[in-house]
Amino acid sequence: MRHYLKFSDFTLEEYQYLFERAAKLKERLRAGQLYQPLPGKVLGMIFEKSSTRTRVSFEAGMFQLGGHAMFLQSKDTQLGRGEPIEDVAKVISRMVDIVMVRTYEQSIIERFAENSLVPVINGLTNEYHPCQIMADIFTYVERFGSIEGKTVAWIGDSNNVSRTWLQAAKIFNFKLNLACPAGYEMTVLDGETYSSEHFESFRDIYTAARDADIVTTDVSTSMGYERETLQRKKDFLNYKVSEKVMLQAKANALFMHCLPAHRGEEVDPEVIDGPQSVVWEEAENRMHVQKAVIEYLLLGRIND
Repeated sequence: MRHYLKFSDFTLEEYQYLFERAAKLKERLRAGQLYQPLPGKVLGMIFEKSSTRTRVSFEAGMFQLGGHAMFLQSKDTQLGRGEPIEDVAKVISRMVDIVMVRTYEQSIIERFAENSLVPVINGLTNEYHPCQIMADIFTYVERFGSIEGKTVAWIGDSNNVSRTWLQAAKIFNFKLNLACPAGYEMTVLDGETYSSEHFESFRDIYTAARDADIVTTDVSTSMGYERETLQRKKDFLNYKVSEKVMLQAKANALFMHCLPAHRGEEVDPEVIDGPQSVVWEEAENRMHVQKAVIEYLLLGRIND
């Protein structure tokens, strides 16, 4: 049994397989071909943080695979009344076939996985967002074939998404340029180390974006940090992806954003709604790559 709790849980070879499967599943869906390898299977979805894309992508994806998705908010379960995570995992995993958890600290999902009888997928934690970066890289690979040796410029908060980009840089052998204000530097977890060929930190956003293949960002106030909103808006005032920033990147560079976006804050409307933006493809691809992950965790490798 395998879990997918952070991006480094899969190898490069596994990601290459999963991208092939995601492409195949996407092709079948668009061609109107029914593919339901998971009849009678149930995905339990536990949400301690609210969501639009995560819920819709997992729920629609599981339905398309022939299974059923069960939506559970913490307030609807005994988690909201303080039942131990370990007990919840032991009970729920006896009734479903796979679980997706969207929660706060990474330690919560790790404790859940340690006590689960079925595979567990990270739908987002404060520390990591592996399904999002898998979708982002798949979006780039769809267009250009490989991300190896490329440069990804992250402008803004060094949060769970950028930290996951950093894990991906090591696996796929590309470089992450991170531009953030003083006091918001990247905190590397789990004792991982990164060389300069995979990671470089900047204060200047234009230098970070120079010759980049992807320019990406996120809201300045991530979910769970709302108390810091006013201070963060002030600190990130000069960390916005504008057309001027995009001009520093390569002519065919893509703009990415995990959404939801605040136009005029972390990105200008002309960029997110412009010709280099692939944010809607990213959002759709969440569903396709997650279907590939669910299939892989439950059925192993498929050759059809």
